[in-house]
Amino acid sequence: MITLLENQQIEQLLSRQIVGRIACHVDNLLYLVPVSYAYDGKYVYVHSHEGTKINMMRKNPEICFEVDDITDMANWQSVIAWGRFEELKKEEDRQKALRTLLNRKLPLSSSITTHLGKTWPFSEDDLDDITGIVYRIELTKKTGRAEQTSFSHSDCQ
Repeated sequence: MITLLENQQIEQLLSRQIVGRIACHVDNLLYLVPVSYAYDGKYVYVHSHEGTKINMMRKNPEICFEVDDITDMANWQSVIAWGRFEELKKEEDRQKALRTLLNRKLPLSSSITTHLGKTWPFSEDDLDDITGIVYRIELTKKTGRAEQTSFSHSDCQ
């Protein structure tokens, strides 16, 4: 049975995941792309490079953001949120966003072989040298759905 997520569950899912999807639109063209992100309870922070997504969001900053956690087809959670793209150009804003990304993602990607350099993942020492676009999305409306059954395909394995 599909149920609505409560606000606390929505916030937990947004905070727990690191990959979401941004949908943007300009001139009757829709574009959907996965992004790695960090969420601080108000904003989704993303580091990117110039391209279709950035160009479209500069023209029309209204976006839709989706994140999910799917165990199988009968056990999943999904959040859809709407918000507004804001490119961070001030150095202090960029640094805050990059630190938020670093603190969220680095513990998940660190290993003996992980290289911390000027490309992702980056280190605290490299923040001044990071190129590309840093932006945030203020999520203004959020909704969530879930399905959870007592039977799962993983129970059969």
